[in-house]
Amino acid sequence: MRRASPFASWSERANWMIDIGIWLRRPPSHIRPGREVADVVRRAKQQRTQFLLDWLDSNRDVKRIVQTTLQKTLREAIGPELFCATGLPREPAFFSELGERVSRFAFPKTAVKQDLSTLFAAMFPDAADAEWLLGLDQATLHRIWKLCADDGISHGVQQQVDEALIYLVTMIISTGIGTEFRQRLEPHMPFRATPFMALRRELEKYLVASPNDAAALRSVRMLIAVCQAQTDRIYAHLDEHGVSVGLVYKVERMRAQLVRMSLLIDLRSGLSVEQSSDQIHALLVDLIDAHHRRSSVQGLVNRSFSLLARKMVERNADRGEQYAARNDGEYRTVFRSACRGGVMAAIPVVAKNFLPAGGAARFFEGAFSSMNHAAGLVAISAAGGTLAATQPAVTAPALAARMHSLDTVDGLRRLLEDIASMLRSQAASVLGNLATVIPTVLVIALGWMLIAGAPMVPADKAAANIDALSLIGPSPLYAAFTGVLLWLSGLAAGVADNWFALSRLRDVLAHHRRLVHVFGPMRSERFARWLEARFARFAGILSLAVLLGLSPVLLQFFGMPLDVRHVTLDAGALAAASVSLGWEALLQPSFWLAASGILVTGMLNVGVGFACSLALAMRARDVPLRMRRIVAWAVLRRLGAAPWKFMFPERARIASAPVEMVKPAEPELEPRLPMRDAGESERRTGSDR
Repeated sequence: MRRASPFASWSERANWMIDIGIWLRRPPSHIRPGREVADVVRRAKQQRTQFLLDWLDSNRDVKRIVQTTLQKTLREAIGPELFCATGLPREPAFFSELGERVSRFAFPKTAVKQDLSTLFAAMFPDAADAEWLLGLDQATLHRIWKLCADDGISHGVQQQVDEALIYLVTMIISTGIGTEFRQRLEPHMPFRATPFMALRRELEKYLVASPNDAAALRSVRMLIAVCQAQTDRIYAHLDEHGVSVGLVYKVERMRAQLVRMSLLIDLRSGLSVEQSSDQIHALLVDLIDAHHRRSSVQGLVNRSFSLLARKMVERNADRGEQYAARNDGEYRTVFRSACRGGVMAAIPVVAKNFLPAGGAARFFEGAFSSMNHAAGLVAISAAGGTLAATQPAVTAPALAARMHSLDTVDGLRRLLEDIASMLRSQAASVLGNLATVIPTVLVIALGWMLIAGAPMVPADKAAANIDALSLIGPSPLYAAFTGVLLWLSGLAAGVADNWFALSRLRDVLAHHRRLVHVFGPMRSERFARWLEARFARFAGILSLAVLLGLSPVLLQFFGMPLDVRHVTLDAGALAAASVSLGWEALLQPSFWLAASGILVTGMLNVGVGFACSLALAMRARDVPLRMRRIVAWAVLRRLGAAPWKFMFPERARIASAPVEMVKPAEPELEPRLPMRDAGESERRTGSDR
């Protein structure tokens, strides 16, 4: 305290105040690590604050110098940035804000200029300082306020609060009347009629009027609530118009600015009725919390992408309903579609043997492989078929809508039933692909051998292919890696669907002048609807083809020798290699190791892809970590107890109608049915089966 000097430079006085904060926050030297460390440190801060104030009261001469130094420093500091910028996003876009936070983390600012916000950030560098301030009683807060402020500082704070309110409302208007906001608000209204413009008019009236004007204060607070409701309406319309990172960032920034305006208005009204210490106390706590949230790069990314993931998951939830095999009829539908997909999957299996290899550059090998996979996937889609393990990334988002009731036993049970039905559809797709791709490749390979007089696959290459598919080797790792690629392709399909809605391409194509002139308005509208229904599927096909073909090449370039293993393509490759080696190949252990590796590949393709999609759905719904563990253990426990339920439909539900996932399961009503005797009950159960 004796170092205080009102004649020192502003930088020296600021560093002196920072040293006071360091002394107050310093943990006691006698504490030991444990649960109560935070409580001990917080009590030590409060005791030191009391001791410091008592010591100043007993040393009046030093107290006058300290008081003069503090008041001069606060009077000279430029304060509006403390109220309108501390803890709030400053940049107009997400990625510019991300870059600004990274630069602040790498090069933190120092108190070298008369900036109160920089001094505030340096004095409270720890997020726990908010709890310390909350623990101070009213008498201590009043003593601190009397030490640091006088009537002139109180008047200056009020002026700076007014300037901060004007700045915040201007930023809110610039965002609220933008095109991205106005096109999502119904009904459309002129600029001057929007609640954002009305907020500025009422705020100007309030600032001109007396701070005790209850009517003006009530009007401003009501309009702040209306503007917050407008941001909620924008959230509700994100599904219709698409989701973007920039829009989510702007909405979150406006909500934070509206909350800050409410706090500043409370502070301004408190200054007029001599309750400034309480209001400043609440504002300082909020500034500390907001400052540390803004300083966190991880917090910005998590908050911005959490809503983005949730909305993208919800947009794809209805598309995943068709892949849930809840009864025998849906199971047969998925199986028939997979059988058609298995026949078409023979195209990339056979064409792979004629692609250039060895002599071409690795990049062109990957490019040719991507084109081969794209052709096969287009043929599968054109035939109305499905490829095994490509559905988890599309179907798992449907589970996100069921995660709002995980805190109940019935909600968890319904979620497990949905997971079982979706995994059952994956088993049907795998079985359908294998049931048709193997005989199709066998027929093609035998026909080639009869026509050309030579095997389609050379003997040495066939033996190498069988060894590469062996269970004893890196094939399981490659299969898990392929499951991640399958999930990424589904995620790319969701991103493409969201971009189609965000860009409003349906309206653009339906009213395009040249399209309407050539095809007419009816056909243009029909083409726009057709493309909207299939755009995500085309994007998924293209992304999956690129991932399967070019990912191994790029990873090998970086020294990671990973390859692709897909259950359907590997089964076809094993069938083609067996024809080249003859019947003797069935007697070799390498063949059965390869067959076992294909079964494990199928389980890993489906399991890893579905696990990634389920994790995304839980993250989008903000499911707690404890509940995630409960769901994972429940799925594993049910899989270990009755694995056949994840592969085939239950017999008790074959004759029943499809049950809505959101309704209670019908078997729960069976015990209430009147039963005459045991024989009649047994006959009825047998007929149902």
